[in-house]
Amino acid sequence: MILLAAKYANSTEQRFEIIAVSVVICLVIFELIRRRRLMERYAILWLLAGVTVVVLSVGQSLLVKLTHAAGISYAPSAVFAIAFLFVLAMLVQFSMTISRLSDQNTALAQRVALLQERLDSDRDGGRSPSSAAPPLAPPADRG
Repeated sequence: MILLAAKYANSTEQRFEIIAVSVVICLVIFELIRRRRLMERYAILWLLAGVTVVVLSVGQSLLVKLTHAAGISYAPSAVFAIAFLFVLAMLVQFSMTISRLSDQNTALAQRVALLQERLDSDRDGGRSPSSAAPPLAPPADRG
């Protein structure tokens, strides 16, 4: 998306096309949030990427200033670096989410095991866990 801004930023018509595409992307993100298909915390980086494309498309001088400030001589390389930073930020965010969900999954599995043990213990009238019945199995399909 950002690479398009650098590649076609020379022509006014193409700049308007890039702006239109990035605005459409932002609107799609808003629609996904509205329909609860995408959570707000995940949409922030996508919206930030869309707004960045709009800003870099509208203000070519900003892209040139960023390129010179970073010490890069070729503007598309600067756009690639910005895109890489966005992808890196998204990967870190998703890694944090996966880590949190993994911890929650482990805690949930432990709680279910404890509840299963308590249920088996109550069903057996307080017999020792080693002589308890096997874990509950789903009911057989009587179809």
